[in-house]
Amino acid sequence: MQRLLVRATNWIGDAIMSIPALRAIRRAHVGWQITILALPWVAGLYEGEGFCDEVLVYRRDGDHRGLRGRARLARELRSRRFDRAILLQNAFDAAWLAWRARVPERIGYDRDGRGLLLTERVPVPSFGEIPEHQRFYYLELLRRASLIERVPADTAARFDRIDALRRNGAARWQGRGLSPGPWIGVSPGAAFGSAKRWPAERFASAAADLAEELGTGIAVFGSEAELPLAAEVAARAGKRSICLAGQTSLPEFLELASTCRLFLTNDSGSMHVAAALGVPTVAVFGATNADATGPAAPSARIVRHPVDCSPCLLRECPIEGHPCMAGVEPKMVVSEARSLLAGLGDAA
Repeated sequence: MQRLLVRATNWIGDAIMSIPALRAIRRAHVGWQITILALPWVAGLYEGEGFCDEVLVYRRDGDHRGLRGRARLARELRSRRFDRAILLQNAFDAAWLAWRARVPERIGYDRDGRGLLLTERVPVPSFGEIPEHQRFYYLELLRRASLIERVPADTAARFDRIDALRRNGAARWQGRGLSPGPWIGVSPGAAFGSAKRWPAERFASAAADLAEELGTGIAVFGSEAELPLAAEVAARAGKRSICLAGQTSLPEFLELASTCRLFLTNDSGSMHVAAALGVPTVAVFGATNADATGPAAPSARIVRHPVDCSPCLLRECPIEGHPCMAGVEPKMVVSEARSLLAGLGDAA
């Protein structure tokens, strides 16, 4: 039995966009023992998924902090006697850990100065060689390393355990003394700057209109740092709303979000989570490129206002008025949500 170590990516969106690659490994190598090494804030995405057997947590700010902590982690990995390591993360650190753990085969893209630590140095695809979406970047690594014969026809990013998450989510709502639904989920935050954020008042307006139309409540999610933003959206959206920002762990968010009838987001980790849960998802894009990092699921739609400077990939908009986001009106999001739900047979 081959023992495979997969070094996961570090951010929620990237981690979900790598799910098609993880599923492809499992399908191609059914008998392998697959272990995923992930940072704490993404490890919960993989627990209970059929494409892996075990999840190890890389506590970079705890037990595995600094050079001594990383050496301790390398010893832990060495004791498991992995046969191969696939490095979905691009960093030098991923290759160093696999090398220090004495994994005989170390496979990854040849970048970030780590080529000498890899036993299989896979060339990074040039622009135009593969489809633009990020999930194909991970799938192509496997294909070029001959771990899969071809990129599969089905490349949607979705969780395996959706039914279990929904059951747990219904119980979790009740445990909070709330109705299990229906809810519209809203995640108004986005990491890496304000350029990706649609204004709070517009999220609130769109959510309130849809909640009235669909007869749902509104649950506003976010991190603790996003609490002021989430609270503003909830307050503006009216009495149907609750603010849960800073109140959910990643596993709790997965369970609660899985029960939502509809989800409204920016380009964010929450967008990828909702789409991978099969929840109808409408995402507002502006500064970023939906063709590269949009939700990789059939139950998601993108709303954007084309302007010459978008996508700029900047963290903060240097133009007064933030035109790419200002051009997206609440009625556009409401219309897209209606169309999406109707297409899925779930209209009001």
